[in-house]
Parts: sequence; structure tokens; C-alpha cells
Amino acid sequence: MKIMPNRMDRGFYKYQKEFEQKALDVLRSGWYVLGNEVSSFEDEFAKYVGTKYSVGLASGLDALWLAFRILGIGKGDEVLVQGNAYIACVMGITINGATPIFVEPNEHFGIDADKLEEKITDKTKAILVVHLYGMASNMEKIVSICKRHNLKLVEDCAQSHGACYNGKMTGTFGDIGCFSFYPSKNLGAFGDGGAIVTNNEEIAKDFKIYRNYGSEKRYYNKVVGTNSRLDEIQAGLLRVRLNHLDELNEERKQIADRYTKEIKNPKILLPALENNTTCVWHQYVIRCEERDRLIEYLNNKEIGTIIHYPIPPHLSEAYSYLGIKEGSLPITEHLAKTVLSIPMYNGMTKEEQDYVISALNNF
Repeated sequence: MKIMPNRMDRGFYKYQKEFEQKALDVLRSGWYVLGNEVSSFEDEFAKYVGTKYSVGLASGLDALWLAFRILGIGKGDEVLVQGNAYIACVMGITINGATPIFVEPNEHFGIDADKLEEKITDKTKAILVVHLYGMASNMEKIVSICKRHNLKLVEDCAQSHGACYNGKMTGTFGDIGCFSFYPSKNLGAFGDGGAIVTNNEEIAKDFKIYRNYGSEKRYYNKVVGTNSRLDEIQAGLLRVRLNHLDELNEERKQIADRYTKEIKNPKILLPALENNTTCVWHQYVIRCEERDRLIEYLNNKEIGTIIHYPIPPHLSEAYSYLGIKEGSLPITEHLAKTVLSIPMYNGMTKEEQDYVISALNNF
């Protein structure tokens, strides 16, 4: 049996008729940029998440860098971010000329709130929380720290569509919540796409201006903006998937529950949730001190895996100019050497789950 680490085709076939009808509707409408599908999706997504406003964008990275641009964070400013985040999180900071200050993660892969205040200086302007692998972070202490030190709070929710802390969805705790709709996400488009959510009317208005070449009115440009518009066909297809997101997340939860209950191997450390948090299981990430041998073993059984992520941003060539040496973030670096994402996708059959579980137990 051959099992891929992720499959997106089954998520399409499950709602094939709805997706195809929506695509035809958009194509026949004759309106392909910033029309009814985008505005309707923005309204529906804001309602789903629990914010007043949502603005569709071209990608999750655009959501991040525009967030810091609109918040006025740039050269000379520092932003705290967890060391084990995907590099796009850091790019959102540095594209604006600001400096990332890396904070070690806790045992649940989220930023360690107990290590934040020791990193705060008079240059610190914001905290970027990343709800990694679909796990909501514990937001209570983070929100308190931001209020106490008058810091902006941005949430990267690229992997956490629908995850909650204390019953409140990720993206609703800070000034801006940033989402990606890359096809592999729980709420995935059929190409690139992204959005922000916020309760601040002015911030939402600024995003709409920046995403459209800096113009509020056609040919009247207020700022030097960009072209970052969620297009009509992707917005329409996202509306279809959003309508099914809760059931899709529940399916992933059931797979994760099986993994957690039935994978029993002392060589493998399973993920665990913090109190009062939920997870939508964008990835099911195990840890293993013998990861390379485990990958080879699973490859021989035709079970695909992915490492999220093998090189921490501070050790990447792109950020060598920061001068952060190996050993500076030992927890982050150890995670990079031990984490492994095992197969997790909607439409994964019981037989496929059985095969993965059995293989891991026999390692």
C-alpha cells in the first residue's frame, strides 16, 4: 500500500459537484476580480471566525507583511516570534525592515509565553504568535503581556482555521489575524490565496487600499500599495469549502484521535495539546530521536512523510545576516532534528490509517 503524506484530490472529489458548479457560475458571471464572490467570502469568513471584518488577499505571506506595514512597524523595530515557525512568518517581519527576535517554543510547539518578557526591549513593537500545525496557542498570558507593554499582537493562523483557545477562534485575540488558503490548508483554495481578520475598521480599510495598488478609488492612489487581491474564482471555491470546514476538521480530529490512542512506541513522542486549546490537525507531528532511520523505514513501506521544518529560520542562508549561530536556540534546533509529519488528510481511509499505525508501532 502506498500512502502519500498529504492528498488534496480526495477533498475535491468529496464535494466535486459543488466545486464545479461554483467555478462555472463564476466563469459565466463575467466578473473575475473583486466582485460578489470576494465580498461574500469576506463576510462569511469573518462571521465564521468571529470578527467584524475580513479582507481577502493573494497569499498568507501578503497577509503577514501587509499586517506589519499597516501597523507601522519597520526599520529599527523588533518583533518577537517563535524560532520554530515557518520562514514566511519571519519574512513578514523583515520585508518591512524590522528585526525578528526569536523566542523558544514550548512543548506544544507554540511560542513559550514564559520567555517573552525577557526578550522585550524599548525597540519591541509587536509579538507574532504562530498557531503551528493547527494547534491553538495559549493566548491568555500573551494577550496580557501585550497589554502591559503596549505591544501590537499579530496571529499567524495559516494552519489553524477553526482552532480555538477557551472557545474563541484563533485570529480573534490580536490586532490582526493572518490566514493562508494554500491548497494543503484545512481551508484550502485551488491555488494561492489569503486573508486577514480584524475588529478594527480602519485596519480593514487600509488592507483594502493596500491590496489594490494603494487606491481607495480607481486611479486615485493614497499610498504605494501592491497587487494582492483574492480572485473571484478562488473566493467562490473557498465559500464552498468553508461551508464544510467544521466537518472536514472533525474528520481530521478523528484520524488524530486514532493516532494518539493507537500509536504505542517508546521511540515515538506524540503531540499533546495545552489546556483549554483545540487543534484542527493541519499536521500530525511526531518526534523521534532516530528520525532519519524512521523516515527510511517508512519509505521502504511506501509511507510518505514531511519534515516541518528541517532548517529553522535563524539558521537559513536567507537570514545569515542576522548573525545568529547554531546553538543559540537549542529547543528550536532540536525540534528541527526530530519532528516528522505523518500522513494526515481528508478522505484518508481506515485501511490507510491502520497501515500507518501498524508501521509506526513496529518500528
